[in-house]
Amino acid sequence: MADDVVVTNNPDAKRYEAHLDGTLAGFAEYQLTDELIVFTHTEVDPAFEGKGVGSALARYALDEVRDAGTRKVLPLCPFIKGWIQRHRDYVPIVYGTRPSTATD
Repeated sequence: MADDVVVTNNPDAKRYEAHLDGTLAGFAEYQLTDELIVFTHTEVDPAFEGKGVGSALARYALDEVRDAGTRKVLPLCPFIKGWIQRHRDYVPIVYGTRPSTATD
């Protein structure tokens, strides 16, 4: 179902928005500094819970931050923080984490 979720960044509202079937299904609010994007709150409309909206929001937002490479993530929002903990490949973009010293 997450493939049907359309996520966009709405910088005027300072949030990422997820739409399902043309309806706003959820959002992840943020604040920006020169070095950080601070995720403060994520909300999914109860009518859309269990349909992958929250995960689609987190993945899209974090992918965008990682791809830009200009900011670190400060996840104050419990949902975003928990999502990162379950998807460890995003840990390197979290503020305060140390670069990996592992060698391949």
